[in-house]
Amino acid sequence: MKTKKKKLKKVSKKITKTNKSDITKIKNMVCPICGSTDLMWDRKRGEVICRNCGAVIEENMIDYSQEWREFNSEGSGENRRRTGSPLSGAKYDFGTSTKVGQPTDLSKLTPSHRRKATRMSTWQRRISTASERNLKAATGELKRAASALHLPSIVINEAADIYRRATMKELVRGRSMPSVVAGAIYAACRIHGIPRTLDEIAEAFPGLTKKDIGKTYRFICRELNIKILPTSPLDYIHRFGSELGVSQKTITEAVKLMKEAEKKEITSGKGPMGIAAAALYIAALLMNEKKTQREVADVANVTEVTIRNRYKELVEKLKLESKLKKVKDLE
Repeated sequence: MKTKKKKLKKVSKKITKTNKSDITKIKNMVCPICGSTDLMWDRKRGEVICRNCGAVIEENMIDYSQEWREFNSEGSGENRRRTGSPLSGAKYDFGTSTKVGQPTDLSKLTPSHRRKATRMSTWQRRISTASERNLKAATGELKRAASALHLPSIVINEAADIYRRATMKELVRGRSMPSVVAGAIYAACRIHGIPRTLDEIAEAFPGLTKKDIGKTYRFICRELNIKILPTSPLDYIHRFGSELGVSQKTITEAVKLMKEAEKKEITSGKGPMGIAAAALYIAALLMNEKKTQREVADVANVTEVTIRNRYKELVEKLKLESKLKKVKDLE
C-alpha cells in the first residue's frame, strides 16, 4: 500500500506540471479509489486522472481532434495539409468537389487511361446543372471584380452568399448575371462598412451603368429582406485622406468635425461623399496643408460646387470662421 501511495503521489506531481490548457474535466465519471468526481483529462498522455488521489482511471485514450503533424521527407511541419483545405463561400461548390482530368495529371497517364479520363471529364461537364454553371460563372466574375476593387475576403464571401440566395429565390431570371453580381457586391460593401461607391463598382463592370446597379441592389435587398443602414460620411474620410496624401492629424481633425456635424444634425439629408470631402478640405486648411477644391473633388468624385456649398454650411454652423482666419493670418 505504501508503494502504491508513493506512485500515486509521483503521478499527481507530474499532473501539476502539465499544461492546463491541454487538460479538461471529464463529466459523468467517478474515481473508483476515493469516489471523487474532480477528474482531469491529460490530452498529451491520453489519461484520465483523479485530482484528489492521483489515480489513473483511464489510459491510452484516442484523441479525435485534428492532427497537426507533418510526415513529409523534409519534416519542416510548415505545410499542414493533413486536415484539408477550408470551405470557402466564394467558390460555387464551397471547395468540396474535384475536377476530373487536370492537364498536369493527364500528361502522366498512358494513352488508354488518358482517353478514359477525358471521357470522364466531358461527362462531368455535361451532368452539371444550369444553376451550378451559373454559380460557377458568377463566382468567377465576382472574384475578378473584387480584385479590381481591392475588396477583402469577408466582403467576397458575403457577396457570394447574397448571390447564392438570389439564385435559390430565382431572382436572377430576367436579369443579367453581371448586374446581380454588382448589386451583391455593393450590398456586401454596405453591410461590412467598406466604402465603395456605385460609380467605382460600375467601372469594374463594363457595360453596366450606375443606375442599373442601384436598381438591382434595391431589388435584391427588398426580396431578400436585407436591412442596411445609410452610409456615414465617416466611412469615407480615411479613404479620401489617404488618396489625397494628407497627414494623420488632418484626418483626425476631419473626423472630429464630422462628429460635431452629426451631433448638430448637419449631415442629415446630405450626400455622404460631398460632406466628407468638405470636412476633409476644412481640416486641411486648419492644419495648413494646401489642397485645392479641385483635388478634393476628384478624389471624392463630386463637383467643386458641392464642396463649396457643404464648406459654407459646415463653417457657418460649426462656427469655424475665427479658426480659419487665424490660419490665414499665420501664413
